[in-house]
Amino acid sequence: MKKVNKKHKDRVFKFIFGRNKQWALNLYNAVNASNYTDYDAIEFNTIDEILYIGMQNDVSFLLFFVLSIWEHQSTFNPNVPIRMFLYAAQLYDKYMTEHNCYRYSKNLIKLPRPKCICFYNGTDNQPEEVLLNLSDAFRQNGEEAVDTDIEVTVRMLNINYGNNKALMETCKPLMEYSWLVENIRQNNKILKNIEQAVDKTLDEMPDDFVIKKFLLMNKAEVKGMFLTEYDEKKILAQERQDGINEDRQRVAADMLRKNLPLSLIEEISKLSEDVIRGIAGNLGLAVM
Repeated sequence: MKKVNKKHKDRVFKFIFGRNKQWALNLYNAVNASNYTDYDAIEFNTIDEILYIGMQNDVSFLLFFVLSIWEHQSTFNPNVPIRMFLYAAQLYDKYMTEHNCYRYSKNLIKLPRPKCICFYNGTDNQPEEVLLNLSDAFRQNGEEAVDTDIEVTVRMLNINYGNNKALMETCKPLMEYSWLVENIRQNNKILKNIEQAVDKTLDEMPDDFVIKKFLLMNKAEVKGMFLTEYDEKKILAQERQDGINEDRQRVAADMLRKNLPLSLIEEISKLSEDVIRGIAGNLGLAVM
């Protein structure tokens, strides 16, 4: 299996909004309908995988006793609330350690209020805004609601170009990032080469875009990030297909063990006759 380039592990979204406090504040104001101006008040506390093995969020920061936890998602995943729950646990643990909070104190520990937002720009159609709840994962047998003592709500915003226009108008860097991703996709369809598509898009980017100078100054790193993201998508797609094929083969094997007819196994498993006969041969079973 192809290995993902670890050198460019960060996302372009994180590269833009997780380093520049002014742009992060602009986006914070846009999604929270606030008008803060002191971007130096932002304290980035994004989880570093070096300290928390296997745990790395996209962007998180403290601002006026609000803990913003942002996740960027190029493939829709309903399990974002679970990830946010795990991120929050690590971030609060880190906060309490840094502020010498004694968790067994008789006094109530005051903690910053969490705000969880997922910025979605995948190719599957999704609403402009939707709330994802951790409690959805606790539902059993078609329950409409579930009584739970733990809840996490994530606000998912569709930031594909053309969506959430009011948000884009309020946050120019976000609109420009959305334009960047859309034009890379369109150029890649024509050129069939993601590296060339990134170069062409950066060349075509309007000069008045505030993120253009930053992207050009870090062009090699930005290009590496996009290449990594596209490689990951290909790998994930292949893994999903491999998983589907494995499931089909397990179904065929179970049906062979039950001496079911070949025609029925083909219909149910969606596998070819040759593949089914190969599975039967490996199991030492006859095909009906």
